Amino acid sequence: MMNIDIEYPQSGHVVVRPHGRVDADSAQSLKDKLREIAQTGAESVIVDLHAVDFIDSSGLSALVSGLKALRQHGGVLNLSQPQTQALTALRLTMLDRVFPIFTSVEEALNEGDLLKP
Repeated sequence: MMNIDIEYPQSGHVVVRPHGRVDADSAQSLKDKLREIAQTGAESVIVDLHAVDFIDSSGLSALVSGLKALRQHGGVLNLSQPQTQALTALRLTMLDRVFPIFTSVEEALNEGDLLKP
């Protein structure tokens, strides 16, 4: 089971905090949430993965879908604090080259805007 907390720390910035497993059973809700946020015109979304203990290919697909949706609306999607399993999954799929990955939400908030296309 996965829960998602949403925070709005600064204007135009949204922090999405999934908790638990992001897998075939829960990835659709993350995907839907990221698409909803993209449609609101958010400039920067940070997906904080510190409380995600497992992510599979459907979870990674939800992140890619969210990235595409945000880019269509002129936004960016950054990741922060992935646990070992999530970081391994990102590296194996080479998505660590697609997503900027930060060590903290604060770092992503401060430096993430510099990466806008």
